[in-house]
Amino acid sequence: MIYSVRGKLVHKENELAVIECGGVGFACRTTLQTLASLTEKGTEVMLYTYLHVREDCMELFGFWSQQELNCFKMLISVSGVGPKAALSILSDVSAEQFALLVASEDSKTLTKTRGIGAKTAQRIVLELKDKVVKENDIDFSAAGSPVPAVSAADGSAVSEAFSALLVLGYTQTEIAPVLSGLDSSLPSAELIRQALKAMAKKM
Repeated sequence: MIYSVRGKLVHKENELAVIECGGVGFACRTTLQTLASLTEKGTEVMLYTYLHVREDCMELFGFWSQQELNCFKMLISVSGVGPKAALSILSDVSAEQFALLVASEDSKTLTKTRGIGAKTAQRIVLELKDKVVKENDIDFSAAGSPVPAVSAADGSAVSEAFSALLVLGYTQTEIAPVLSGLDSSLPSAELIRQALKAMAKKM
């Protein structure tokens, strides 16, 4: 319903940023990652938003990047994970780090977030891994490149990077040409960083 808000930053505090647009202040629940990216009060900013509707209230959530918003929406799709828990996780790790945790099935790191137990962390990894990896055959042939197809489960840096980029909301056709042009010997985190940089230039 509300894709984004752009306006003057008039207030920010823990997990909250207020953006004034046309005389109306939009209170956006957000992460520490986004708050750290916001500039001084009085400057113009834009946040990508998600309107969460419940029977007793409506809350607007705002994020600095579309990648962070996408991770938030995926998190709240997991059974037992609400908006508050999703914000806590994305306050502790960046969207890119979260995507890599899911791709590498690292549930243990997620338990470092307050309120996230082992079972919840395992459920997050299992449900999101199934959702974005097992339903997608990672095939580099889409790049028109001789790079062979990679199994999503083979644990290589390239497949982890591919899976993480899927978590961030990119499609196979967007990812494959970029990854096929990178050095496959690089660690997954560096592959993700370079791929995001390359895709940003194409936008």
